[in-house]
Amino acid sequence: MSKSTRATQALTKAGIAFTTVTYDYDPTAERIGLQAAEAIGEAPHRVLKTLMAEVDGKPVCIVVPSDREVSMKKLAAAFGGKFAAMMKPADAERLTGYHVGGISPFGQKKTVPTAIEEQALSEAHVYINGGQRGLQVRLAPLDAQAALNAVAAPLTAE
Repeated sequence: MSKSTRATQALTKAGIAFTTVTYDYDPTAERIGLQAAEAIGEAPHRVLKTLMAEVDGKPVCIVVPSDREVSMKKLAAAFGGKFAAMMKPADAERLTGYHVGGISPFGQKKTVPTAIEEQALSEAHVYINGGQRGLQVRLAPLDAQAALNAVAAPLTAE
């Protein structure tokens, strides 16, 4: 597995310190983020999943803990919209240039507005997909927020 992806190249170019962690990706896993957390031996709230959605018909990227569900109401509010829905997998792949299970918020083909779950910013480090299935990058959440120019907001359901 290559540890050099568009995501890792984007982080390097931005001067963000990170390390990579590889694991055996299970394509049959019900919840990919939870499978990744278990495979790398990390708490699920520190392994963040990257989701592509639409707010008022416009694409957005959200980064949330793998053990949480997104609140569509909070997602819409984070971007000043009224309606939010998850993007279809094929549309997410086309927009990002990544395959589902390997979508990273870093180095996407098209830059879209991004939000990160505000609770994740209190962690010393988080893991985020590194741009391919079975690859995570470990970095400081504030560095991730800065690299993505992401808004911090409550995004998950209670």
